[in-house]
Amino acid sequence: MTSPQSNTNRRLLGMVWPFVLVVVLQVVLGVGSLNVLSAVRAYVGGESLWSKGQKDAIYYLSLYAESHDEADYQRYLAARVVPLGDRQARLALDQSPPDLGTASQGFLLGGNHPADIHGLIWLYRYFRSTSYIESAVQAWHEGDRYMGLLADVAEALHDGITTASLTAEQLGALRQRIQVINQGVTPVAQAFTNTLGEASRKIRDLLLWSNLGAAVLLIAMAVWRTRKLIRQSAAFERALQLSEERFQLAVSGSNDGIWDWDIENGVMYYSPRYKELLGFSPDELTGDITLLADYLHPDDYASTIAAFNAHFSGHPGYDVEYRMRTKSGSYRWFRARGQAQRDASGRPIRMAGSFTDITDRKLAEAALSAEKKRAQVTLASIGDAVITTDTSGRIEYLNPAAEGLIGVKADAAHGRPLGDLFHLLDESSRQQEMHPLARILGTETGEKTISNLLLIRQDGSEVAVDMIGAPIRDSIEGIIGVVLVFHDMTRERQYIASLSWQASHDALTGLVNRREFEHRLKQLSDSPRQLCGEHSLMYLDLDQFKVVNDTCGHAAGDELLRQVCMLLQQRLRKNDTLARLGGDEFGVLLENCPPETAIGIAETLRNTVSDLHFAWNGRPFSVSVSIGVVHIQSRPTSLEEVLRAADVACYMAKEKGRNRVQVYQTDDSELSLRYGEMEWVNRIQYALEENRFCLYAQDIATLNSGKPESAHFELLIRLRDERGELVPPIAFIPAAERYGLMPLIDRWVVKTAFATLADLLDDEEPCPIATCAINLSGASIGDDQFLGFLYQQFKLNSIPPSLICFEVTETSAIANLSSASRFMNELRSLGCRFSLDDFGAGMSSFAYLKHLPVDYLKIDGSFVKDMLDDPIDRAMVEAIHQIGHVMGKSTIAEFVESAAVIEMLAGIGVDYAQGYAIGRPQPFSSDFLLRRRPAAGHAVAHQMLKGKDVIF
Repeated sequence: MTSPQSNTNRRLLGMVWPFVLVVVLQVVLGVGSLNVLSAVRAYVGGESLWSKGQKDAIYYLSLYAESHDEADYQRYLAARVVPLGDRQARLALDQSPPDLGTASQGFLLGGNHPADIHGLIWLYRYFRSTSYIESAVQAWHEGDRYMGLLADVAEALHDGITTASLTAEQLGALRQRIQVINQGVTPVAQAFTNTLGEASRKIRDLLLWSNLGAAVLLIAMAVWRTRKLIRQSAAFERALQLSEERFQLAVSGSNDGIWDWDIENGVMYYSPRYKELLGFSPDELTGDITLLADYLHPDDYASTIAAFNAHFSGHPGYDVEYRMRTKSGSYRWFRARGQAQRDASGRPIRMAGSFTDITDRKLAEAALSAEKKRAQVTLASIGDAVITTDTSGRIEYLNPAAEGLIGVKADAAHGRPLGDLFHLLDESSRQQEMHPLARILGTETGEKTISNLLLIRQDGSEVAVDMIGAPIRDSIEGIIGVVLVFHDMTRERQYIASLSWQASHDALTGLVNRREFEHRLKQLSDSPRQLCGEHSLMYLDLDQFKVVNDTCGHAAGDELLRQVCMLLQQRLRKNDTLARLGGDEFGVLLENCPPETAIGIAETLRNTVSDLHFAWNGRPFSVSVSIGVVHIQSRPTSLEEVLRAADVACYMAKEKGRNRVQVYQTDDSELSLRYGEMEWVNRIQYALEENRFCLYAQDIATLNSGKPESAHFELLIRLRDERGELVPPIAFIPAAERYGLMPLIDRWVVKTAFATLADLLDDEEPCPIATCAINLSGASIGDDQFLGFLYQQFKLNSIPPSLICFEVTETSAIANLSSASRFMNELRSLGCRFSLDDFGAGMSSFAYLKHLPVDYLKIDGSFVKDMLDDPIDRAMVEAIHQIGHVMGKSTIAEFVESAAVIEMLAGIGVDYAQGYAIGRPQPFSSDFLLRRRPAAGHAVAHQMLKGKDVIF
């Protein structure tokens, strides 16, 4: 309660504030007027000094003209300092913005008192445009002009006198000009003085009228305020009387008891209704505060006293519930409310309030509380989330499971709309679901079960739920709320999502896998709307991944893949798809990406991988990537075509030096070639499955008649296409080598050749052949499992190892020197022989021969076929033959197509010859072997040397 002193202070302030306002206004006017008068006075004083300075300057200059005394001229200069200083101040104040420092210095030079400087500047800046000040400034400006003319005369006079060059006529003219200036300055100074005087008088009059106006306003305010106070006083009296009457009516008509405690005197008033509630008559119970202590339940005494003390200590309001003993001896519940009145020091002096019987309410609350506890225990033990709301959707109850589900405690959620805490989406379409209340209250039965929902919490996290809802009804108002039961489907959804993720993502890198990548690419190519845009596909292959894997193990390789994937993902756009297609190969799908942008992204990815400084156990590795880019045109394109084109472009990037971006162009001949090779991949695989490969054999004849005659031939592979026509090896071998199919072909060749040889060896007849040469690829030489395969085939078919000569190309042997050496030594220990094919065509170095345990050197046919006409080719053949013989190796010349070549080779001493001049390739079969007779090829060679024609 507010103290009387505070009320008095507020009323006093309300009465006097208008008068205070008027006095403040008058003080402001007075201070302002005094400032203006002071400034004007300063200008009047300054004008006197200014005028005196002008007159003194004219006087001393006139005296100097007569006396020619330098002292007079110096007095002239000293006198003109005052008007020049004032001129400096005026010019500084006319600047924009004003130069206040220069203005202050000027006024000081003008002889003004330092205390007046601020007023002079203030008046000039803010009243410059008023009529009186404007007139004064014009006079000031005119006076300065005369001083300027005087300065010109003084300078001319001083120069003439100093140099003695001044004539009498010139001196007279200068004196005349001084008199003219003197006559012009006098009225200007007078006008300056008159203007300032008039301004002073006007300001004085304005101040007088302002004060009179303030006095009149003060009197009017006093009259108006007094009349208002009289009217308010009368209104207060009427309101007080009306309030007293209403209070009496309220007390007599209320069902509550009234109590009024005079704290200072210890007197307590109990209304008749108060006594009636306790079972007493109006004449019973004395007005004593001890009644409360005598009839109060012992268990409620402490809380009641605490409520009194809290209110007396400043707590707003007194409101307490307690039990009191009635006249019959039973206890009933009551609610007492009251308010204390305090004195000026804040000490309570009186307290009054109401007294209400709340026994029925307490009994109902107890029953409801017991029922509520049973319900809460039941709901708390339920694993599903239970939420109840009113009909407007505001939350009334959450069980613990619901608190955990929506992430909000029940106390914080109470009274808030459902939409503030979560919202529901359809799990499949992710569209906003209709409000649960609208769904439930909009059905006839009111019950609703909804599955496959996503509950979106406040923090944006999602929970998969199923919902069951039903209205809450009472017997009077009908529907009073809604109960929602949510079943958390997180574990089920997580399990499903985990399976889905695992099916579409790579476990090591977390990227989408080939299956998902191809699915997205197919969706893009199948969608007419998407196909209208510009898209690009990239195929990435790490260049040095195998080095890391082989050197440091798979753990290092896995870490390299993770780092590369993280960097690539950071450089891609939000909607781009990065996938691991297998091993160290990745795919990138750029949707709605023009070709030039796609190439820029590809270069960014290439540079990103090149800049990666990967180290494992302190050992650094250089990493780069080759990228093939395909622009998906706005036309239907099959998935296989796009992927194949990207793969071809990537391989072209590797062939051109790696660490580069290759864009697929349909008119690029190199890419077309690689594209054709990729088509051969499937054809080769189908040919292996359908056993459409076949072997041909070509004789190798000895050129040395002194050697024993025996059948020696090389097996050559052919392929029958889908129409049954023979396809030469040059058409499919490059593709097989490039795409790792040669080991499969080599295995087929060995298996087929050994089986055919085994059939011949089973006969009792002597074996008609001495050497069967079988070509092996570089991939098979470096494959340890292939060596085991050969052991198995030798044993399975009982083939004498001495019968077999394996041919390896010079390039593949030197490229895998250590593997080739180990491979050859292993098989030579069994008795096999080796021939180094195409020697001289590749990276030939005679030094390599020391490390390769070969038996034959096959001189490349490019040297042999032109050796008749090219002496260099002949020299190469001779050199290879001579070095081979020195190292104990026999030599075989390829591409021998004429008798003249045979004759030249024999002259050089080459051991064997192979080519159309010896024999064309024939199907390799048992019949072919049976037709081989010892010395057949040898006889052919010698017949050609004798000039005889042999027809095959």
